[in-house]
Amino acid sequence: MRTPRRLIAGLFVLPLLSGCFASSGADASADSRSGDGARLRVALPFAPTENYSPYGQDAMLLSRLGVAEGLTKLDANGTAVPALAESWSSQNGGRSWVFTLRDARFQDGGTVTAQAVAAALTAAGKADPAPSALSGVKLTAAAQDDKRVRVSTAEADPVLPLRLSNPSLAVFAPKAYDKKGTVNVVGTATGPFELTRIDGDTAATLNRFDDYWGGRAQASGITARFISDGTARANALRTGEADIAESLPVAQVASLDKDEIHEVDTARNTSLYLNTKSGAFTDAGLRAAAREAIGTSVIAKGAYEGYAVPAQGLFGPALPWAAGKRVEPAGRARATGPDGERITIAAYSDRPELPEVAQILQQQLQKAGFEVKLEVRTYARLEGDMMAGKFDAVVYGRNMMLDTGDPVTVLASDYTCDGSNNLSFLCDGNVDKLVAAAQAESGTAERQDAALKAEAAILGTDAVIPLVHLKLVAGIATSVQGALPDPYERTLIGTGTRR
Repeated sequence: MRTPRRLIAGLFVLPLLSGCFASSGADASADSRSGDGARLRVALPFAPTENYSPYGQDAMLLSRLGVAEGLTKLDANGTAVPALAESWSSQNGGRSWVFTLRDARFQDGGTVTAQAVAAALTAAGKADPAPSALSGVKLTAAAQDDKRVRVSTAEADPVLPLRLSNPSLAVFAPKAYDKKGTVNVVGTATGPFELTRIDGDTAATLNRFDDYWGGRAQASGITARFISDGTARANALRTGEADIAESLPVAQVASLDKDEIHEVDTARNTSLYLNTKSGAFTDAGLRAAAREAIGTSVIAKGAYEGYAVPAQGLFGPALPWAAGKRVEPAGRARATGPDGERITIAAYSDRPELPEVAQILQQQLQKAGFEVKLEVRTYARLEGDMMAGKFDAVVYGRNMMLDTGDPVTVLASDYTCDGSNNLSFLCDGNVDKLVAAAQAESGTAERQDAALKAEAAILGTDAVIPLVHLKLVAGIATSVQGALPDPYERTLIGTGTRR
C-alpha cells in the first residue's frame, strides 16, 4: 500500500492586518471605481504554496480567480459541460475521446490550437507528482487537426470529460512550459482574468483579459490577498477593505451584516480518519467503539453553529443523487471496550473549526473509555507526520468531488490499497473489488449506484467516521453582484462578477 501523496505543500498563517487592501503607486488608480468596471478586492484563506503550479492545490486558486480553464467544466449538477472544448465524442470503446475546440485565445495573444492543447495535457501527464485527477490514469494527447484533439487512455475511461474539468488540467500557452516541467502561468492562461503580478505568498494582481472567448468581464481586475486568519478576513469585509472574503469562520458570522453572508451546501465533509495500519485502531473492535462514542449532532451544532449537518455518509446533501440510493453498511465489527487505550488525534488549525471538532471528539471518546491526546498544528507542520501515519486518527476536511467530479475517483484515491490520498491506510480486498467494479461502469446512474455500494463497504470497516457535511460560508459585500461560490469550490469570480 502506498503512502498518501502530498496534497498541499504548506499553508501560511498571517497576522490580522489593518489596511491590507491599501494600494499604492500604479495600483491605486486601478482600485478606484470607474465606468470601466471597479476592481474586485478578494480575501482568500489559503496562500499559493507551489508558486502557482497548475499541478497541485494552487490550480484551485487559478480557477476560482477566473485565470485558468480546461477543455471542460462542471455545471451545478456535477456534469461535464463545454469550456475550451465546445463538443466531444468517445471512440474505441471509450479508450479515446475527440474534443472539438472553440475559437479562443491565450492571454499572450496566441490562438488556442489542438497542438497547444495536446502539449499542455502531455505536460500534465508527465508532472511529478501527477495531478490528482490523473491518479492511476495514463493519458496521451495528440492533435488531429487545428481544431480537434484526441485524448486517449490505456483503459476505457468513461469519465474522461469529467476528469478534464479538474483545474490541474488547465491549458496554458506553449511559452508557459519549460524543459524542467515548470509552468509560468503569468499571462499565459485563457480565462477572463490575467495574472499580472505576484507578491510572494501574500498577494496577487489580476487584470481583465479583453479577448476572453466568453465575453469581456465586467470588473476591470482583481486584487487578491491571502489571509489565513479567519478573523482577519472577516474584518477586511467588515471594514470595507475586501469585497469578497472566502471561507469565513462560523464564529465570525454573527458579527457581519446578514445580507453579506452567503451559504452554499458543499461536497466537503469533515471526517475522522482512523489509522488502520498501526496503533490502537488496527483493532476493528476499537474502531467500532470510537464510532459508537461519537455524536455528530453535537459537532454540527457546537463546532459549526448550524453551518453543517450531521453526516449521512461520505456523500452529502450537495449531491442529491446519493440520498435515495444509499446502502446501509454491513459486516461491522462488534465494539470492544477501550479500557484506557491511549490514542492521539491530530487536527490542523488553518480551518478554524477543526481544532474545536477535535476537542469535542476528545471529550466524547474519553467518556467512552479512551485516553485521548490532541495534536493541533498548522497544516504545513502537520502534513508530513500525518502522511507518514504517525497519529492514531486525523480530523480532516475533504471535498468529495474536487478532483474529478466523479464519486468513484475519490473512493479509489482515498480508500483503496494503492490510493494516493489514503489517510486511513485502509487496504481491504472487498473495498478494492467494489471500487474496481464501480470504475468499470460507464453510465452515470450505474456508476453512482456502484459508488454507493463501495461507500457502504468502506463505512463497514470503520476506517473513516464521517462527522458533518459542510456549508460554504462566504462574505460578499452588498455592493457585489454575480459572485460564484459553488459546491465544488472551483469558482468564485466570473465575467459577470462586479461591484
